Amino acid sequence: MISINPDTVGFVAALLTTAAFVPQVWKVWKTRSTQDISLGMYLLFISGVMLWLLYGILLVSWPIIIANGMTALLAGAVLVMKISFR
Repeated sequence: MISINPDTVGFVAALLTTAAFVPQVWKVWKTRSTQDISLGMYLLFISGVMLWLLYGILLVSWPIIIANGMTALLAGAVLVMKISFR
């Protein structure tokens, strides 16, 4: 029988979902264009990610803390660029 460590699954999921934001951050930084990015979506998304981060902190769950901390930084960078590059 295969034994799967839940934290390993969490860390792999965290890596993949967080890394998904890297191409968006890079493209926005490179092109300085945020015209097609929804400000409302990013505001809602960052709010949700921050709540997930708080949830992870309350549970002391490192996969949740790391994933949402990094995602907040990357999505936050897009949000700052969205506001700045007008």
